[in-house]
Amino acid sequence: MVTEETKSKKQRNGECIINRLPVDLIERIFLGLPVSTLLTCVGVCKHWHNIIRDPQFVALHLQCAPSYALLFSLRGLVSGEPYPSDAVLIDEAWSSSRYAVPVIGPDDFLFGSCNGLLGLYTKTSMIKIANLATGECLHLQKPAKNVKGDHFCFYSFGFHPVTKEYKITHFLGDCINGRRPHNKDRFNIIQVYTLGDEKWKDFRTPKALSLISVRNSGVVNVDGKMYWLTEDMSANCQHSVMSFDLLEESFAMTQLPAAYEDHDYYGPRKFWIRDIDGKICIVTAQTSHYDARTVLGELQIWTLDNTAEQQRWSRKYNIKNPPNYILGPHFVHRDRILTQLGSDDVCSYELLSENFKIDLSKMVKLLDFSPHGQNLQSHNCVKSLVRLEVFSKAGIVRRPKQWDGWELKKWEAWEQNLAKKETMWSRLYEDEHKKTASTQSLHARLNHLLPQILDDVMRQQICMKNNQICAAFADQQPRSLRRLNWVEQKRDEETLFARVEKFIDITMAATQAIESVHDMIGRVTQDLDKRTSTSKAGIASQNHSGDGDGDTDLGL
Repeated sequence: MVTEETKSKKQRNGECIINRLPVDLIERIFLGLPVSTLLTCVGVCKHWHNIIRDPQFVALHLQCAPSYALLFSLRGLVSGEPYPSDAVLIDEAWSSSRYAVPVIGPDDFLFGSCNGLLGLYTKTSMIKIANLATGECLHLQKPAKNVKGDHFCFYSFGFHPVTKEYKITHFLGDCINGRRPHNKDRFNIIQVYTLGDEKWKDFRTPKALSLISVRNSGVVNVDGKMYWLTEDMSANCQHSVMSFDLLEESFAMTQLPAAYEDHDYYGPRKFWIRDIDGKICIVTAQTSHYDARTVLGELQIWTLDNTAEQQRWSRKYNIKNPPNYILGPHFVHRDRILTQLGSDDVCSYELLSENFKIDLSKMVKLLDFSPHGQNLQSHNCVKSLVRLEVFSKAGIVRRPKQWDGWELKKWEAWEQNLAKKETMWSRLYEDEHKKTASTQSLHARLNHLLPQILDDVMRQQICMKNNQICAAFADQQPRSLRRLNWVEQKRDEETLFARVEKFIDITMAATQAIESVHDMIGRVTQDLDKRTSTSKAGIASQNHSGDGDGDTDLGL
């Protein structure tokens, strides 16, 4: 006989059998699992916890993690009403996510994405570094208080591959503590913070540089250096690339490529700095005379090749009939270019060759971002196991609630609107359930009545109408408590209104069918009365039977 002790021993051996495998094999299995699964596995046993939390495993998993395109929309106004900041993830199959990112609050601004960590700027005295997958948030004091004209695009976030440090940088404008600026729209200081340090460090630039250029063209971090465009009146195109080495703490300037031709019938040429496949790229095109944001002519993309001997620009793409707007800081994902047509549709287009013309009919629509308009950014991101607890010395680490930031008064109307929609869904489900139950009951009574009708034609007609009475509503799936992102909220609203219309149509059709059946049964009863009127006893009996089957059984 097997004792309880033997059973317990066998059970323990069965639970730990995977731990008998070589550690490297277990690691290979774990490397193929998503972060959400690994976070569950951490609590299985101490052995698994040690493997998954090991920094080398975290780095390896990061290298294997699939890349997402993160489309971030900035908060703004639509018809005078505020709408919140939001984000949608596009996976490797180019499918969009459904739910809002919990770490992004309604008033947050995204200024960088690196190794699964997001840099978020707020209007308060804090900035946030958040892990997209785990939900951890690190809250840090801003480097300077009461900076007039401070903006989220003056911040940048990156990772240094040599020191393995995460760096936040800030372009400090000249106007501080409400003082009148002595050099408007310029900066002389870059402030740098390394996650885990106790304070920010200031570095003075070689000369006063343009904040407007930073705001218009963007900032990217590649290989431990921060790059941005600055005005350079001595250059042919009046712009140059500035870089700041986060390890050497030194500045450098690089001239832009000059092999492009301007056409008089287009407007001024504009430049953007972007990151494509881990390389610094300059994107340039002429813009409209009437709207400097609208791209015209040819779009050229140049990459900067850094070698030990020299830096050299090479033209990567020359695109005719380019998209209207250039997203950033990453607008190329894998083998496709992301673009925004007009102010609504976000589309992708395959990068075919070095020289090609975009065929708008072959654009693949990903989603509709209206009414967010042009307040849209595109970032590369991954889901990682990088922990923020190790940097908690100078900040507060916590896991945010899904509703963080929504308690402000300005979002009351937004929340009330969402609550109204959820109430509509609940009432619709309830009405559908009641209608289904009532029509099924009526359907059963009709089926009981049909054998008593002698007229074959009439019985067939009632049977056909009977089939129309049964309600055909969609399955009632439970509603998730998670907040939908902006795109899914619109789809959900469209689904709700379409389902309400379908409910009304089905109800009206069922009502008409019931009325038709009622009329048919009335005619059957009248005909039955006429045929049995020759016999008084039969008349009394048939009238009693007809009244019961026609009206009492159906309850019509």
